Amino acid sequence: MDVERIGAVALLRMRAGRANAIGPAFLDGLDALLDGLLATPPGALVLTGEGRAFSSGLDLPALLDLPPAALVDFIQRFSATMLRVFTLPFPVVAAVNGHAVAGGCVLALQADQRLMAEGEGRIGLNEVRLGIGLPAAMVETLRCQVPAPALFPVVAEGGLFSPEEALGLGLVHALHPPEKLLERAVERATALAAVPALAFAQLKASLRRPALAAISAAGPTDAAGWVSTFVTAEAQRLLRDVVARLAKRG
Repeated sequence: MDVERIGAVALLRMRAGRANAIGPAFLDGLDALLDGLLATPPGALVLTGEGRAFSSGLDLPALLDLPPAALVDFIQRFSATMLRVFTLPFPVVAAVNGHAVAGGCVLALQADQRLMAEGEGRIGLNEVRLGIGLPAAMVETLRCQVPAPALFPVVAEGGLFSPEEALGLGLVHALHPPEKLLERAVERATALAAVPALAFAQLKASLRRPALAAISAAGPTDAAGWVSTFVTAEAQRLLRDVVARLAKRG
């Protein structure tokens, strides 16, 4: 991963292995870059991936055989890092260059604006189709970011949506040709960076406050509740099928 400054905008490119699967090393890298951005804040941030994926979600091969206590630790760490992005005091634009699935969709949803490439990419939270629940940090940030009618198809049905479908649901705010996506994202971030920074930060914090209160109210048992779904026989069978298919693709 790296950060490039383009005028008032910081461009964070996620370069963390195949399809930017999210495991401990990914979170370490993202947290380190967030530390730097908070130390020297940009006017706005653009977050993007590379190739066909923004992020394919959690690194399932690394998680499948972890004991429950380690899974609790991981999902708490994941949630904490997502909330760091969610609460950044400056504007954040996600340039969703390709697939943003499950945890990858969660990451995109932490941004203030989501622009997506036209084409074959898919975005969504398909956890329910794998027998997995969602921690409060994922549900409440989604609830904050998308229109209420989208919540059922996104969460309870677990659809993976085309760019056009995602735009209709409010999962993303605009679509652009792949070759223009990054340019348009930087333009949008530059426009947001022109808003007075202190006022923006105060108002963004106010908008985020109900979601953060709901996450806090879920309490310390929330992560354990998610793990209880991850370790069921049905979820393990479905997850191992996914991992086997990924291995065949090389």
